[in-house]
Amino acid sequence: MKKNRLIPVLLLRNGWLVQSKQFRRYQNLGNPISAVKRLSEWGSDELIYLDISRDETHDMRRDDLGHPNRSNIFEIIEDVSKVAFMPMTVGGRIRSLGDIEARLALGADKIAINTIALEQPQFVEQAAREFGAQCIVVSIDAKLIDGMHRVMRDGGREPTSLSACDWARQVSQAGAGEILLNSVDRDGMKNGYDLDLLRQVSAAIKIPVIACGGVGEWGHFAEALQQTRVDAVAAANIFHYSDQSVYMAKKYLLEQGLNVRPAELLEL
Repeated sequence: MKKNRLIPVLLLRNGWLVQSKQFRRYQNLGNPISAVKRLSEWGSDELIYLDISRDETHDMRRDDLGHPNRSNIFEIIEDVSKVAFMPMTVGGRIRSLGDIEARLALGADKIAINTIALEQPQFVEQAAREFGAQCIVVSIDAKLIDGMHRVMRDGGREPTSLSACDWARQVSQAGAGEILLNSVDRDGMKNGYDLDLLRQVSAAIKIPVIACGGVGEWGHFAEALQQTRVDAVAAANIFHYSDQSVYMAKKYLLEQGLNVRPAELLEL
């Protein structure tokens, strides 16, 4: 039986690793490369690395020995790929097939797309045909509005007319290999996943769904895996505030009888 995956999400904003709350408030957490190294050592199954910058500025303001400054996302991806001993999905600011190719060449295994898919739905099919469906993850940001989980664009700021289920079906049929499903309402709130959203979307499509948004304790991972059909559980903020967090989360899930890979600490 296929294992359920546990996936940390790292959010990069203008060169800094940040935590997010409802797509509006951001707090700097530090160096993105150091975080990736820790998550690798703690046994993460995969990593999702999203550039949520609103412009092209990437400045960590670090020029000291051992912490070279980086001026663009490509330099950062190259640095990260050297310490990420796990499959890595990279997303953010994808505008062309060339953008995908460049990120894959620097070490990304999969590419997450969001805005470009909404603006040009045919892009999903083009990308899947060019690079393979297994490489293309469509990221869906959803917010509950008037009783419907509506797809949001522009970094969760602007509602579209699409329901999350309808959009998931559309991109699935277009060739997407996976869905990253994030609740704008739950983002950073620590009150658990939007289980209704996860149930609806995971039941509507056949491709894997990655749950994201709202994790505040290990039990929230278990709820999603036990009560919905998602294939993977992901989170951002919770992994940054305790030592060996991925290892501890896996240990908990195994104790609950869930089908995840063994918890182990890697020596890299």
